[in-house]
Amino acid sequence: MKENILKDKSFNFAVRMVNLYKYLKKQHGEYILSQQLIRSGMAIGAIIREAEHAESLKDFIHKLSIGLKEANESKYWLDLLSATGLITKKMFDSLNRDYEELLKLLTASVKTSKQRIK
Repeated sequence: MKENILKDKSFNFAVRMVNLYKYLKKQHGEYILSQQLIRSGMAIGAIIREAEHAESLKDFIHKLSIGLKEANESKYWLDLLSATGLITKKMFDSLNRDYEELLKLLTASVKTSKQRIK
């Protein structure tokens, strides 16, 4: 079976979001921010999986574009968690690296797909 880096990276990011959610609940008793983060962080991979069965190239692009929006929202919550001291700089830097990698892959996929339409 062919490796799908975007699918794998988004799944691994979702796993990290689940683990971060558990950490925030246990260490800080924090529920509101962590619930927002887990929703957007897990949605990225779910949307990418959905895009695998898109009805058309336009539908594929649309779904991945929604994934970009969810990634952007996840970044907001990570920034907020960092700014409020709920996660350490080391944790933020590690999570942010994964986010940046995922963002680059998603952006490249959307760009390449848009070029195919032309």
